[in-house]
Amino acid sequence: MSSKEKRMGPAKGKKKGASFVIDCAKPVEDKIMDIASLEKFLQERIKVGGKAGALGDSISISRDKNKIYLCFGWYLKYLTKKYLKKHNVRDWLRVISSNKDRNVYELRYFNIAENEAEEED
Repeated sequence: MSSKEKRMGPAKGKKKGASFVIDCAKPVEDKIMDIASLEKFLQERIKVGGKAGALGDSISISRDKNKIYLCFGWYLKYLTKKYLKKHNVRDWLRVISSNKDRNVYELRYFNIAENEAEEED
């Protein structure tokens, strides 16, 4: 048994790849962001085996109109936030899990009216 196996425990079998979705409908319809740009950003930044951009057969990314589908997800929300920050739209958009299984993320606008009402109280 190697020292790495002792620290991390025995190797587990591969988990079934969960499917994740990023719904970008609202910002794409308002022409605030380009979904192809987000797809390219994710392809370049997702790390497999410690190397960014080398997706291989284990991870697939596809796009359909206003949604991006991935069979990967453990730091997907983090990468999406980085993309929004890079394109200077992080102040207006947020990434929210839109179902209880937390495998569908949606880009939504901050509700400024609610925030202003809270500040007035």
